[in-house]
Formats: sequence, structure tokens, C-alpha cells
Amino acid sequence: MTLLSMSRRLRRTPFSDGVEAAGVKAYTVYNRMLLPTLFESVEADCHHLKTHVQVWDVSCERQVELRGPDAARLMQMLTPRDLRRMLPGQCYYVPIVDETGGMLNDPVAVKLSEDRWWVSIADSDLLLWVKGLANGYRLDVLVDEPDVSPLAVQGPKAEELMARVFGDRVRDIRFFRFDMFQFEGRDLAVARSGYSKQGGFEIYVEGGDIGMPLWNALFAAGEDLHVRAGCPNLIERIESGLLSYGNDMTDDNTPHECGLGRFCNTHTAIGCVGRDALLRVAKEGPVQQIRPIAIAGDPVPPCDRPWPAYAGDTRVGQVTSSVWSPEFETNVSIGMLRLSHWDAGTVLEVETPDGMRRAEVQAGFWR
Repeated sequence: MTLLSMSRRLRRTPFSDGVEAAGVKAYTVYNRMLLPTLFESVEADCHHLKTHVQVWDVSCERQVELRGPDAARLMQMLTPRDLRRMLPGQCYYVPIVDETGGMLNDPVAVKLSEDRWWVSIADSDLLLWVKGLANGYRLDVLVDEPDVSPLAVQGPKAEELMARVFGDRVRDIRFFRFDMFQFEGRDLAVARSGYSKQGGFEIYVEGGDIGMPLWNALFAAGEDLHVRAGCPNLIERIESGLLSYGNDMTDDNTPHECGLGRFCNTHTAIGCVGRDALLRVAKEGPVQQIRPIAIAGDPVPPCDRPWPAYAGDTRVGQVTSSVWSPEFETNVSIGMLRLSHWDAGTVLEVETPDGMRRAEVQAGFWR
């Protein structure tokens, strides 16, 4: 067994004691923090997520806070999504791009007020990029990482569990909206969002000292709901077409290549640093794009590196995420394919660690 050496460079979370008591079996490192990846098994965890309710420690979704008179201007510089109509209390999924239009992150932006925003980031050093822009443009804004640790409650019984802890008003929160709720005298932002398609909420826990009291309260209230500790699940993620920054996309890819063009209002997002580059991409169209792919045969091993995809002897793309789905009885996969070979029904050969496998491009993700 290979062990992970702990140090102050690899941070525990306000919920780590609860995660360990729940029997976590594996972690990954995400934004220099521990992210649980396995409790019982990938298959069993997925089935439970789809059936009951889970509490996820996703503290690794660190917040980049923008606060000050130029906060909204800086936020718009980061993304090609037009934010002018976004209101306090809303959450937006926002592609973050550099000056070439390459993806730097795909976070959720949380608008607390006109002059205060949180950016709930995927795994990257986005804080440094945002600080650089703020200083380079001499903006009147403070950029920092606040003491905020998200806790997700996901699954079909999530709303019932949340109502027991925060009251029935939590049921009124609309998708990708948030409201403020009290827990032990602390105001917490609670959003209807999360990294699954099973429905649920994310609690932005401001202040690590109430992390375990909240964790324990959720488990005490949800015993009859079969609440369990959980984590983002690989099977459910790929079935649902939820992309993973650093796996399915990097700064070499534009939002249009990642199928995120619907989140880009490039013509009206005045001020975005990558706007000119993305205008050219939007006009010409992408030459490659992310597609769902089914890989035939027995369960594939973990996809720890891109697997080349071929049409005959010609490489036409790569598979970046793949796992066996018991429900759909195939290896559900995400890949980046060339324009010439991304149509549904196209048959490919994928070079896996177990050898060449037949694969077929799907018309859509499985959920």
C-alpha cells in the first residue's frame, strides 16, 4: 500500500474528523486539501447516492473572494459569461479563461452583494491569477481566500434532510440560487447546487469551528433517511456529463471545445480578458469537442492518463474519464474528439491499458 505523507502543505478540513469516523477508504489531493473519493465502493457509493442522501466534505472547493468597489468589474474580466443581469442571491456556472481563451477553471460564482463575490473553484491556483489581474489593472478590490468550507448534501432525500436542520424555508430555494440560514447563531449561505445530478444543496460554512457541529446535526437528523458520508462519485459524474477540470479539460482548451459555449456571451461580456480570442473561436467554430463515449467490453481500469482514440490508423482524439456503469452495463466515458469524428454513432478504437477496445460516440450523456 502506498501512503500519503501528511504535512501542513496538505490541509485537513473542518469535517475531516467526521469523514474519518465514517470510514473513508481513499482520498485525492485537490487545491492542496484532502478530498474523499471512496467509502464502501464506487458502485455501492453510487447506488446509495441515487437512492438516499449523502453528506460530502467538499471543503477543497476553495473560495476566492472579491470585495470592494471594483469587484463586479474584476469578476467580468474573468469570464466570457455576461454577468450584468446577475442578482445578489444567484449562483452562476462560469468558465474562467486566460488571454488566449484557454480554460483556467470552471467554478460557481456566488454573488453576495454588488461589491462582494465568492468564486467556488475547481482544482487550480486561480487565486494567483485573480490577484494578478487586480494588481495589474490597479483595481479597487481585495482578493483573498476566506475561511469558507463548502459542505454538500446530495441525493433524492437531500431536501427533506436540509429542511429538518434549517427549516422548511430551505425548500423554497430555486436551482442555482442561495439564501442565508442560521446555524448555532451563524449566518450561512445555502445554495441549491452540487456536483451531482441527483439534486441537493451546498452549505458555505463560514468559520471552521462550526464544521463538526453541523456535520453531526445533519447525521442526527437523517438517521431514518439512511444518510451516509459520501463524495463526488466517478460513475454518477460521467453518466451525468459533469466535467472535471484538470482531467477532461485544461488551459489548452476553450469553453467551446468543452461544450460550454452556452455559458459564453462573448459579444456582450465586455471586459473579459479572453474576449478577442474567443470571438475568433466562436466565429470559426471548434475543431475538437468533448463527447460522451461508450467503451465496449469488461470494466476498464482507472483512467489515470489520456487514452488515445483512433479511426483506423489515425488518432482522432482521446478519452479522459472512464468507468464501468452497472446501471447502463457499459464503460461510460468522456473524451475530446475531432470534428470529423464526433458525430453520434461514430465507431472508434480506444487504446486502454488492457489493449484496444471498440467504442462508440453517444448522442448524449446517460443522464
